[in-house]
Amino acid sequence: MLKMLLDASGGIVVTNDGNAILREIDIAHPAAKSMIELSRTQDEEVGDGTTSVIVLAGEMLHVAETFIDKHYHPTVICRAYTKALEDALAVLDKIAMPVDVNDRAAMLGLVKSSIGTKFTGQFGDLIADLAIDATTTAGVDLGQGMREVDIKKYIKVEKVPGGQLEDSRVLKGVMINKDVVAPGKMRRKIVNPRIILLDCPVEYKKGENQTNAELMKEEDWQVLLEMEEEYIKNLCAQILKFKPDLVVTEKGLSDLAIHYLSKAGVSAIRRLRKTDNNRIAKACGAVIVNRPEELQESDVGTGAGLFEVKKIGDEFFTFIVDCKDPKACTVLLRGASKDVLNEVERNLQDAMSVARNILKNPKLLPGGGATELTVSAALKQKSSSVEGVEKWPYEAAALAFEAIPRTLAQNCGLNVIRIMTQLQGKHANGENAWVGIDGRSGDIVDMKERKIWDSYSVKAQTFKTAIEAACMLLRIDDIVSGIKKKQAPGASAPKQPQIEQEGDADNEQMIPE
Repeated sequence: MLKMLLDASGGIVVTNDGNAILREIDIAHPAAKSMIELSRTQDEEVGDGTTSVIVLAGEMLHVAETFIDKHYHPTVICRAYTKALEDALAVLDKIAMPVDVNDRAAMLGLVKSSIGTKFTGQFGDLIADLAIDATTTAGVDLGQGMREVDIKKYIKVEKVPGGQLEDSRVLKGVMINKDVVAPGKMRRKIVNPRIILLDCPVEYKKGENQTNAELMKEEDWQVLLEMEEEYIKNLCAQILKFKPDLVVTEKGLSDLAIHYLSKAGVSAIRRLRKTDNNRIAKACGAVIVNRPEELQESDVGTGAGLFEVKKIGDEFFTFIVDCKDPKACTVLLRGASKDVLNEVERNLQDAMSVARNILKNPKLLPGGGATELTVSAALKQKSSSVEGVEKWPYEAAALAFEAIPRTLAQNCGLNVIRIMTQLQGKHANGENAWVGIDGRSGDIVDMKERKIWDSYSVKAQTFKTAIEAACMLLRIDDIVSGIKKKQAPGASAPKQPQIEQEGDADNEQMIPE
């Protein structure tokens, strides 16, 4: 289910992403604050399972409560939990299934099941397709079949309100919210452009500190101006020597430089973000140059197929697309309103993280609560061999894993007790590990047939984070505040401690023995 939040600036956020919800909440309780950290860690580490980790950690603490009431020592409970975690990870390894990263259908099923419970689940394959296209484009081979995908650096999500969600697409290149510097004089469409990327201003250098120049003759002023012009002319000549079609700089471009460039038929874009510049370099194969005099032929980017400036809505956007072998890309999202776009972007980030995790560690687990039920059944069986007091907390940890399928059943609007009993019965003997709940229809089905899968790295990280955090919170036996309380206005100043005098001792009533 979605939640609607009012954030600090008065805007609204509509989401069911655990991290996005908890990020907006203002909390004073220290234990709750550490729970919020879990969700953030999960989001940074694997990008998905932010809600599951909170649900699981909460359930682990909930089942531990009865043992605390019975005066079990927290260390004993933590020992049992750690043992349960080790066994749970062993079960995951046993039921994990390798996946072929190049098999698009399997990847699609996996990414789709990660966004099945989210808002964009209703749009079918759209978001999953975008996520897989983006991550395969921006992936870098590390050798030995490993691929590294840097979602933050090389995949940019551009949200443009208007149009339909179906118009969203992954560009084979980069798109930036800029127009050429002199729209009338410069070309707005170039096929197979030669691109030069600069990291320096193409204008007259100002002194580092304040300088005063004393001029005796009026002609000297003219000479000074000519020197400045000459300097810019030389800069432009060094750039134009390589016959570029497009010059992009992160800093400023003076009017004179614009004149020289437009005269030579070169389009220019200025004041670009560093991150955008890096993406263009990755997409078209150019090298960002710090000084125009150090330019070489190898620094010119020739990998782009088309440079074009288009107007979408009220704004101009620059497209550098149809690149030969882009290592960076832009996902263009269209949608009805800002809120819809924000939620779609969050869902897309999760989907891309899942795709990235699979490229990194190509192993699958069943979704729909099947993994948790299998782990729970295996731990229940194993608990009979655990000796001593730890047996009971170990069994409780096994029960806690059932919180995830139970929540799924509730969200499907099913009879929770009946469904859970059926599922437990199917998993009890441990032979069918792939039976779970289909989130859309609420049926109990084999996850392999419905292609409802989860990424191994997300599940393993969820279990580790949740149990370790529960253990940490259980070990806390006291909260000490290091914050001084502010005095309420109008309250009298605290009394000074009175020192007892010798004479006061006689006034005290004697306690009868």
